[in-house]
Amino acid sequence: MALPLPPGLTPPEVAFLCEMELVTVIPRQRLEGLALLGGPIAALNPPHRTSLPLWLALLLKRQRRANILPPPWLSPHSLTAILDHETENEEGFSPPPRLPPQPSNNTLPISPPFLPSSTAEAAPDALPYHWLELGEMLLGAASDDFEDPDNVRKLLRGLREVRMAKLRKGVDVLDAGGGVQMNGVGGMEVSEGRAFIGGVVDGLRKIAASREQQRRDKEREERENGYPGTGDYEDDEMDMQ
Repeated sequence: MALPLPPGLTPPEVAFLCEMELVTVIPRQRLEGLALLGGPIAALNPPHRTSLPLWLALLLKRQRRANILPPPWLSPHSLTAILDHETENEEGFSPPPRLPPQPSNNTLPISPPFLPSSTAEAAPDALPYHWLELGEMLLGAASDDFEDPDNVRKLLRGLREVRMAKLRKGVDVLDAGGGVQMNGVGGMEVSEGRAFIGGVVDGLRKIAASREQQRRDKEREERENGYPGTGDYEDDEMDMQ
């Protein structure tokens, strides 16, 4: 008997989708073009930069055929600025990458995560949708392409802790009937926080159902036995008259 699948995407599935993100590589040798499902890849001619899917860039990196250029937001300077913004603003998250202008003849809207937000031309002050998993993959396979990989790991860990703390703190408003602001939250953060938030929501639903049942039981008892104190109050009024 097959076990029921958890709702939403699991962290491994989110990481798999992240491998379709485009990154910038510098080929170390000439490679012929490839015909992929996502579209053809032009021939690689060193030292000209080109954008490739993350999975292909990691494969070429392991084969020592190319170097990967980390996106600007993965530099220590940018991560420090984003971490300072996250620390100073306790309510919301850092804004996501801005949408590029769309041509008038384009009928398909472009939105995250379908943006080239991890290439060398990406914005340095905004975390993309797959920032966490992409950073971990690049540090694991191409740490020698970073200026200061240890500092980048430290900053990514700090960002993850600060943003997850905000996500957990935002759950407190659910008891008051509010909502959690998810603008700028990444894919892996949503996947990891889904179990926690879902558990809190289920717990609040059970508490609300229990309170409603207690209220109904109390009303039924009062209807059966009469409202307490009503008769005494009427007797006191008769005596006063």
